[in-house]
Amino acid sequence: MKQIELSIKNAFGATTRQDVDALKPAAQQGLRKLTDGSGLGSDFLGWVKLPSETPASLLDDINATAADLRANCDTVVVIGIGGSYLGAKAVIEALSDSFQAYRRDAATRILFAGQNIGEDYLYELSDYLKDKKFGIIVISKSGTTTEPAIAFRLLKDQLEHQLGREEASKRIVAVTDASRGALRSLATQEGYKTYVIPDNVGGRFSVLTPVGLLPIAVAGFDIHALVEGAAAFEEATLTGANDMSVLYAQTRNALYRAGKKTEILVNYNPKLHFFGEWWKQLYGESEGKDHKGIFPAAVDNSTDLHSMGQWIQEGERTIFETVLSVVEQKHELRIGHDEANLDGLNFLAGKRVDEVNKMAELGTILAHVDGGVPNIHVTIPALTETYLGQLIYFFEAACGVSGYILNINPFNQPGVEAYKKNMFALLEKPGYEAETEAIKKRI
Repeated sequence: MKQIELSIKNAFGATTRQDVDALKPAAQQGLRKLTDGSGLGSDFLGWVKLPSETPASLLDDINATAADLRANCDTVVVIGIGGSYLGAKAVIEALSDSFQAYRRDAATRILFAGQNIGEDYLYELSDYLKDKKFGIIVISKSGTTTEPAIAFRLLKDQLEHQLGREEASKRIVAVTDASRGALRSLATQEGYKTYVIPDNVGGRFSVLTPVGLLPIAVAGFDIHALVEGAAAFEEATLTGANDMSVLYAQTRNALYRAGKKTEILVNYNPKLHFFGEWWKQLYGESEGKDHKGIFPAAVDNSTDLHSMGQWIQEGERTIFETVLSVVEQKHELRIGHDEANLDGLNFLAGKRVDEVNKMAELGTILAHVDGGVPNIHVTIPALTETYLGQLIYFFEAACGVSGYILNINPFNQPGVEAYKKNMFALLEKPGYEAETEAIKKRI
């Protein structure tokens, strides 16, 4: 079986092979910490062997639930924020027909809520669902995270109003804590079908748990192949047969030490836009602490070559790029010949659109490297469940190793709580009276 590949040959200039190799002991130690649990955040290492330890029976059960939702719903709303939606969104977008939602034979449509507090967004979603047979997948460990809790309250009420409480409960699936929390209590009370978010898997590492697998299955994709792809990459990574994750972690940290403070994940396939969003959370929330960490950004090329391209080419030299390159496309489309040739494109006649895209990619890499922007290159044979499973595990393992090279805890996110404290104080939430009084004096 083919697998994703990594090349760091265009990373040198700002750093050297010697600089990268010098980080190998720290990277290998980081990998050992992931496997033996001796590093910071060891309580959240459940993702490390998750692919190989996921029973086929769980995947079969998820597929059965997904089939039931598809049979009874034309639309399923996935409610969650951060890791509770980004992984599923990334995989679904990567595998989907770009215009499936507009086709008459469209399968069950997957929509997302709870990832923002936009009043217009929620109103318009509610309005759209008025004449739809919809169901809900609500994902929250506690059930009290503000953004998804608001969305769930609104949409649960709407579903119960449309169907009645008993029938609505058959179209709601909760992915939550095994025994604790408001959502677990409600699910038990109402009889919702439930799946468990493992205690030892943090949200941004949860795409290969029911958090991501259930929405992906509802969208009609092969979760067995997704998990199997990740499991194969897990085995190769943990046994040392494949050093891609370790080498990526070494290289990006060598570039960071050379003054490259921002990493830009670049794709040349629009289906990977949300993969970039998932990647940004994975690395931003894992590494951005103790006043350390590479800033993760993402661009969609060639689109962003006409906007961000200027800055990347000639702006401050504090950046490097990691390019995702997809080898095979699902479809073939060739450029035709035009007698008038007013657009001057006859030199492309007979060529596949993807060939033009690949030359745009290669030309950009060469230009950026010449302009002082180091490049790391990740090659993906095709956008399939198997290769996406590999890609997910590759980045997750590298993230853990990279965090340990930085000597931080890659698996906590203490800074995320800061805004919540202020928000609750401003909203005068019970229990925040002292904070409310203090913040009133500041505004």
